[in-house]
Amino acid sequence: MFARRTHHNEGFSKPYSSSFDKHRAGKATSSKQKRSFRDAAAAVRKADKVKKPDHGSPVGSTLTSPIVTICVGPEQRLFAAHEDVLSHSPFFAAICRGQFLETATKRVNLPEELPEIFSSVLEYLYKGDYYPRLLHNKRRNIWELEEMENNNNGGRGHVESTVVHHGAGQVLLKDTMLYCTADKYGLDELKRLALRKQGLQSGIQCSTILASARYAYANTPDSDSKLRAHYLALIIRSRATFKRSGTMQMEMEKGGMMFFDLFVAICNHMDDMAHAKSPLFTKSPRTPH
Repeated sequence: MFARRTHHNEGFSKPYSSSFDKHRAGKATSSKQKRSFRDAAAAVRKADKVKKPDHGSPVGSTLTSPIVTICVGPEQRLFAAHEDVLSHSPFFAAICRGQFLETATKRVNLPEELPEIFSSVLEYLYKGDYYPRLLHNKRRNIWELEEMENNNNGGRGHVESTVVHHGAGQVLLKDTMLYCTADKYGLDELKRLALRKQGLQSGIQCSTILASARYAYANTPDSDSKLRAHYLALIIRSRATFKRSGTMQMEMEKGGMMFFDLFVAICNHMDDMAHAKSPLFTKSPRTPH
């Protein structure tokens, strides 16, 4: 299990070691203005809305936009959202343009999605963040997750960092599933937020990390290596724990692209360490001519 981590602002501006140049998780640079990540995301979405071309949505505020019903999961749990809010996602914008032009019932069926994940997606679309929110601690100058059990601050009680994926029969990290869902919906800011939050999670079992890593590899394109790099770096940093894990042994016996990438990342890491210790790169005093 792994201890909770907090990030100082300067930590977000530094990339991983050069060992992970091809497999590293990008980190957004910090802003001098101290504000919540939700405010920054809301500002970006507001700017995008101004530039967004008209796709046939009615002119007016969100409150006058048509309501769309979304049927989620095998149990067909129902959600409702305004059409112009959903249209911030290219995925839903295309559905609204193509499916709703001549139909009276505005309904979308998403049988493969999990209600727990889609609920967080909707929360992000409306508020620019999802619970637990990412907040800036001005006193310590770090980013951290809001106190989940602080009811005086609008908390909702304890929230698990994992979700049971009944289709896969596994327990997976919620932020990983949100990242993959955001990639499918074309929500890049949500991807960055989910990746940032995942780095702040604690108390995660090795088996959950490895299952989530496999899910990430299965549900992200090869061109998007940020989430994959997050897991590669995590395993290498915590190698003392993973090398004693029976689950790690079983996963490696199954094989897959993830473990080849892990091998390459370890080799690169070792090469960088050897390169840094090379006498050719040690400073020596200049000799007079």
